[in-house]
Amino acid sequence: MANGESESGHAPDLMNKLTSLCKRRGFVFQSSEIYGGVGSVYDYGSLGVELKNNLRQAWWREMVHRRADIEGLDSGILMNSRVWEASGHVEGFTDPLVECRNCHRRFRADELEGVQCPSCGMSGTFTEPRQFNLMFKTFMGPVEDEGAVAYLRPETAQGIYVNFRNVHETARQKIPFGIAQIGKAFRNEITPGNFIFRTREFEQMEMQYFVKPGKDAEWFEAWMERRMDWVRRLGITPERLRFHEHGADELAHYAKTAFDIQYHFPFGWQEFEGIHNRTDFDLSRHQEFSGKKLEYFDPASGDRFVPYVIETSAGLDRTLLVVLADAYAEEEIEGEKRVLLRLHPHLAPIKAAVFPLVKKDGMPEVASRVADSLRESLPVFYDETGSIGRRYRRQDEAGTPYCITIDGVTLEDETVTVRDRDTLLQERVPIAGLRQHLQAALDADPL
Repeated sequence: MANGESESGHAPDLMNKLTSLCKRRGFVFQSSEIYGGVGSVYDYGSLGVELKNNLRQAWWREMVHRRADIEGLDSGILMNSRVWEASGHVEGFTDPLVECRNCHRRFRADELEGVQCPSCGMSGTFTEPRQFNLMFKTFMGPVEDEGAVAYLRPETAQGIYVNFRNVHETARQKIPFGIAQIGKAFRNEITPGNFIFRTREFEQMEMQYFVKPGKDAEWFEAWMERRMDWVRRLGITPERLRFHEHGADELAHYAKTAFDIQYHFPFGWQEFEGIHNRTDFDLSRHQEFSGKKLEYFDPASGDRFVPYVIETSAGLDRTLLVVLADAYAEEEIEGEKRVLLRLHPHLAPIKAAVFPLVKKDGMPEVASRVADSLRESLPVFYDETGSIGRRYRRQDEAGTPYCITIDGVTLEDETVTVRDRDTLLQERVPIAGLRQHLQAALDADPL
């Protein structure tokens, strides 16, 4: 362990540095900031939304576009309230809540250590635990009565289950096959925190894979391997990744087996994706509550059965935090500190930045022309403000893999300098072949 590093290999104050960088460079803002913010809800700025979109698209490409056996879906956030009764969320989606009688702060009872309040320091002031439902409750229509109750979905999976028959019939898929979805979910967390790790509004990337009972164990192992392989391909440090198996006291009521993919944050090992064997619990419950058959008929064997489900469920915001935390680096270059994000080039919000060396001699005009030509195929940023060193540093913090400088030599031979973010190596490339050069560099490290 290097001097000043935590057990995870990160600087102990990484989260503070990361939060500051995200605000400074436009990755993440506190929601409703001008009104003092709102608890654990965040907005993604110009760089953050690009990074999030790139991560979202990488997952979709991996899980849907590259597979013939998985179909996409986009189900509604609001659903019939009976869905949440069938799933068990109305009755059982709860956390134990306690309140400090002294400072009136509320905490999850299962996350407290001892009897001392983490906020005010008083001991023996907690109320008895009571169960707190994490779903956001609202009403549909003009009358607020029990018949109009609706919930903001706490997970995207149920939208997949209730559409199982629709997708199976219209896509003409045969077991085994999957349905994938990316979408917003909402949980009224008692103790959210650690920046965007635990929030009340978040996005999930979920895939439910429907298999024949008896084949579930082998498919579970296969999906564990595939999901960890994809996470590693994002460029995440392998030593900071591990599987965590749920013990009997951790297993959800619907799960036969469950493993988390965890990342070693500065605040400890934490889950950002789960792989679960949900058996036939969900489809059986919806079949019971809806009265509609959700069985699968296998014409080859003549068997009729309710499929088992292997679920892969990743938090998009949490995965983004993993990517940012792992990419953050500091190093000293010629006596000056350099802060950079070593993002995988395909995830980087900006692929190339274009600078004129000085704001004269026709260099800005050439630089603008180069930037405009590249924008046809790549996200590009143009910057002519400040010293060239300062402009490099700004792009290092944004995670931009390539910086292109137009200088005096460019005016003579139509070549530019291309600087690599990670190695700092520079090479001269003809303007005419610049787009192909950058594309080849990106293609050399596919995702």
